[in-house]
Amino acid sequence: WRTVPTFRQIGNILKEKFDGATEVLLRKGQHSRRLVPRNPELKFRSDTDLVYLEASPNFCSGNPSVGSIGTGGRRCNKTSSYTDGCEIMCCGRGYQTEFVVRRERCKCSF
Repeated sequence: WRTVPTFRQIGNILKEKFDGATEVLLRKGQHSRRLVPRNPELKFRSDTDLVYLEASPNFCSGNPSVGSIGTGGRRCNKTSSYTDGCEIMCCGRGYQTEFVVRRERCKCSF
């Protein structure tokens, strides 16, 4: 029986393809157009290689033309390994930690 791969397996394959994606240029010939690698030393390995025409915007730095304010000055979660985590959100620039003790009146009833 052939079964559909698990969601995790599909995600791993897509991530691998994303990490190995090739930037391409569109070359116009007399009768056709074709994609060629921007770096002539790179070759396509298969028809299923992932390619892109433009690099993704850098969301670490602000860029008003694309509506990005950047990530500087934002609060991050030191223990998270997701996009809210300091390692990813701070883009390798480092971050400052803050220790806060807060006293608040509780609205407890006994």
